[in-house]
Amino acid sequence: MSPGRTLSFAAVIVLTACAGTTTFTSTWKSPDIHQAVSPLGKSIAAVFITRDESQRRAAEDDLAADLTARGARGIAAHTLLANEPGWNGDAALTKLKEAGVNGAVVMRVVGKDQTLTYTPGSAMSTRYNRFGPYWGYGWGTVYDPGTVRTDTLVSVETLVYSLDKDKLLWASTSRTTNPKNLASLVKEVAAASANEMVQQGVLTP
Repeated sequence: MSPGRTLSFAAVIVLTACAGTTTFTSTWKSPDIHQAVSPLGKSIAAVFITRDESQRRAAEDDLAADLTARGARGIAAHTLLANEPGWNGDAALTKLKEAGVNGAVVMRVVGKDQTLTYTPGSAMSTRYNRFGPYWGYGWGTVYDPGTVRTDTLVSVETLVYSLDKDKLLWASTSRTTNPKNLASLVKEVAAASANEMVQQGVLTP
């Protein structure tokens, strides 16, 4: 198998959503990747690891649809692989390869945290000696009690594999702030991953 064919499977997370609030805490790419490639025409499995079967199906469907929209043949892994403890890695790999799948994008939530941000208010002294001056000054200097904002930070691990060579091509851990729902999380992480891979010379712009 040629290096170009092997590396082409790294080009699997080119999605339409913007990067939004997703940032990366770590990334890695295979040293074998020497030029940007395109996902066009590749069969790519979309995998979302969770014990919640309904969430898995929804996330994989969303990711597969976005892959297909960008020229790959996106395949939701749940259509080929059951979500059951009996599955092992070798069996899953064999099943996917038998179905003609060349690569896989795997996502897994690895953390969820909340942060509180307090913005202090302000208070100013007022004039009490006369009603008139106090009236105008008091309304103009009403105490601001400050605000407290709670943010939810979701960390996601994303892995890109070539199944033909059973090789990891690209990996990252990202953090998304206040995702609206599972679908927006998947799309935003995938889009941010695509942008990062372009910056690293893995994907064509």
